[in-house]
Amino acid sequence: MNFFNLFKIALKALANNKMRGFLTMLGIIIGVASVITMLAIGQGSKQSIKSQISEMGSNMIMIFPGNMERGGVRQSSDDQQTMKVSDYEAIRDDAKFVSYVSPQVSSSGQFINGNNNYPSSVQGITQDYLEIRKLKVAEGEIFTDEDIKTAAKVCILGQTVVDNLFTNGEDPIGRVVRFNKIPFTVIGVLQEKGANSMGQDQDDIVLAPYTTVMKRLLAIDYIQGLFCSALDEDMSDEAQDEITEILRAQHKLKDGEEDNFTIRSQQELSEMMNSTSDMMTILLACIAGISLLVGGIGIMNIMYVSVTERTREIGLRMSIGAKGRDVLMQFLIESVIISVLGGIIGVILGVVASELVKAIAHWPISIQPYSVILSFAVCTITGVFFGWYPAKKAANLDPIEAIRYE
Repeated sequence: MNFFNLFKIALKALANNKMRGFLTMLGIIIGVASVITMLAIGQGSKQSIKSQISEMGSNMIMIFPGNMERGGVRQSSDDQQTMKVSDYEAIRDDAKFVSYVSPQVSSSGQFINGNNNYPSSVQGITQDYLEIRKLKVAEGEIFTDEDIKTAAKVCILGQTVVDNLFTNGEDPIGRVVRFNKIPFTVIGVLQEKGANSMGQDQDDIVLAPYTTVMKRLLAIDYIQGLFCSALDEDMSDEAQDEITEILRAQHKLKDGEEDNFTIRSQQELSEMMNSTSDMMTILLACIAGISLLVGGIGIMNIMYVSVTERTREIGLRMSIGAKGRDVLMQFLIESVIISVLGGIIGVILGVVASELVKAIAHWPISIQPYSVILSFAVCTITGVFFGWYPAKKAANLDPIEAIRYE
């Protein structure tokens, strides 16, 4: 008996039990739809995180005073004052794998404009900081080298700060705002960036020359950190090694002595977030995959019932010349048809469910081609695996005993 005839017989058998066939498919449909939807959510989250980190500066390197690897031992105030302006200048002048570098100092307090006030912090930096953090000035201008040299009382506001201080829609450029009683002239407004992947408002920011924050606000002679940008994301490791070498020489640390600074890269953060996202995606896919297993067991159960119900039919076919392999293929084709049809419906349902999640919950999604291909492959394997044993049982029936079966 040829394959085409076996296929027609299998379709006819399924058509005679439409409701039972659909209910059998339901487990596969739910399983495939769940896998596609969960993988779409997981991959969408991963791409969103990568995009957010890229916007913050994918090749950014952060250096902080003190060694954060000393377990739970609290750092002394001296450990937090080990970084000087000379460290910034050394990296700026000597580092070959660093494209931009900026010192960083910050002070928290209250910004006041007339009757409006808003709690925030002012970041003391250089112009390079905007390149490192992918920030752009939408209106006005950035401060100059002369402003840094003279510790000028000028600042650039983020959009959130502007919205809270200038509630009547006034143009902030050229206006004077007070920060802890110190007047600052607003010379620029940053382009909006929105919240990052951790939910932090990137527009709640005020930038000023680092010398202004050090001398006029904090009255300190050290910096609180350094922000650098590697020449390329692939050169982050070389840049970190180079920075470590320069800072150890600057701090006169001998061989064997621990670093009194900590270096962290955005690449490390990206890898950690991607690892967490991948783990969650795999977990979600495994949970959804249980539905496919349940669907497969459902196929096996129904095929067993079908073999039992059609025992006499099988006996008659074999008595008039049908071979065991023909019976085996007939039932195997039936189980594969159930699986593949369930898979097709499941893929459509999974795509629709993913789009609904995006539209209703506003979650980022990304439907990957491999998830659809994987779903079809799993469906086919499920049909063969769970349909094999019942089909083999049917093929091994004794024709005489099968005809006598009541």
